[in-house]
Amino acid sequence: MMAVALLMVAATALAQSKVFFTKEITPESLVKIYKALGVEATGRVAVKISTGEGGNAHYLKPTLIRNLVDEVNGTIVECCTAYGGSRQDPKKHWETIHEHGFDSIFAVDIMDEFGEIRIPVKDKKHLKYDIVGEHVANYTFMINLAHFKGHAMGGFGGVLKNASIGVASSAGKAYIHTAGKTADTQTAWSEENLAAGPTQDLFLESMAAAAQAVHNYFGGKVLYINVMNNMSVDCDCDGHPAKPELQDMGIMASLDPVAVDQACLDKVFNHKGKAGDDNKPLIERINRQHGTYITDYAEKIGLGSKKYVLINLDK
Repeated sequence: MMAVALLMVAATALAQSKVFFTKEITPESLVKIYKALGVEATGRVAVKISTGEGGNAHYLKPTLIRNLVDEVNGTIVECCTAYGGSRQDPKKHWETIHEHGFDSIFAVDIMDEFGEIRIPVKDKKHLKYDIVGEHVANYTFMINLAHFKGHAMGGFGGVLKNASIGVASSAGKAYIHTAGKTADTQTAWSEENLAAGPTQDLFLESMAAAAQAVHNYFGGKVLYINVMNNMSVDCDCDGHPAKPELQDMGIMASLDPVAVDQACLDKVFNHKGKAGDDNKPLIERINRQHGTYITDYAEKIGLGSKKYVLINLDK
């Protein structure tokens, strides 16, 4: 009986992913947590971030991420959006990238500037394929460097969103948002399509499937990092985001995208809020959009595990 119990404990331990954490949000701590993952980013390294909508000041600043990008000799990669604003058109997107200071420090690549490709999806419940920027084929390794915060449609945005909608081309974003109904950015937001659009859960399932497609495309050569600062209820894709009401929490990193997003969710939901450090608005946004379902479904399709061991690098 003792031997069986020990085997069960061992199996449980194996099922838990490692998530590393530090309260420090500095250029040095980003490099530290990257190195703690124990996997070197080699080859042609894409660093996927959100460059932020024009008018938004909450995105991850070039000065914060510079040391990490230099450490891996990476290229900042982005894709255009599927709605109006300052990043749907490549020309305007480049202007926004310049205004936010990225191209003056890094090599930057708008991956769908000149085209897109289709990559396979394992979970075909809604999507037949994932439509991504064609330049994704130029890279052999990806660091998914996400800003964890709220999101108007997904409830929250972390590494799963950054891998799915973030790597998708404009058409790919429309395809995910409509759960495979259309890749036409003009009709995706029409009144007719919105009225007959997918339920929220189908959208979240599509995001999870697309994130898995990107993970598998790189053969698992992806590292996942969430920076928990400037946590507005609104995404970096919002040109006029609400002011963050929750204080900065730190950085989480893992080889498992499901585990690291789940760890951030747990951090927010278990936080004891107070005046000037209120987690309620973000929790309400996440709950309103049933945002936590994405980690449930991503685990179900085998992208990762919600079970994790948190390793505090500050101790």
